[in-house]
Amino acid sequence: MSIRVIVADDQEIVRTGLVMILGAQPGIEVVGEAADGRRAVELARRLRPDVCLFDIRMPGIDGIEATRALAGPAVDDPLAVVVITTFDLDDYVYAALRAGARGFLLKNAGADLLSQAVRAAADGDALIAPSITARLLGAFARTGPASALGQPVEALTDREEQILATVARGRTNSEIADELHISLSTVKSHIASLMAKLGARNRVEIAMWAYETNRV
Repeated sequence: MSIRVIVADDQEIVRTGLVMILGAQPGIEVVGEAADGRRAVELARRLRPDVCLFDIRMPGIDGIEATRALAGPAVDDPLAVVVITTFDLDDYVYAALRAGARGFLLKNAGADLLSQAVRAAADGDALIAPSITARLLGAFARTGPASALGQPVEALTDREEQILATVARGRTNSEIADELHISLSTVKSHIASLMAKLGARNRVEIAMWAYETNRV
């Protein structure tokens, strides 16, 4: 089954380029596009794509608000959103991830990283542009709690602590499996257990919690 994606960007030439890049990737199908945030939210709710790729600066409502509407804390059945922007600004990154985004890329990331981010989001992973990952999560730790997660309902096992640390460093499921010499299904099982114990909605919240509790 192809990964179904919608693309939202108010600049037609950029949007067309993103659609062409993704459409050329095997196993990815662009099923809709929008030029503003309000239309993007409407499309996403109607089409229920596997991944939404949103620019931050859009008319109507911006990419942050669109992300919050589709993946925020109040959403019962959140969609996977990857935010893409020209601007390497921490405020944008914080806002996007707190709004529920599952990935954050710069527009100069290139076709390979773009397709990786879409595939990761569809698979429940989170991919943040490598150039900002460490700076971003470190800042979360310094600026105080960014998530509403408290103490786990049940103590984490030693293996879950290992998985937690790798997630906080931005590793994908496949990279974690290779690093810890375990199967991909085992990684997914441990991450599901972590989410349940922490009450986290996605692995970005897991990573943020790891920094907030000084585990990384």
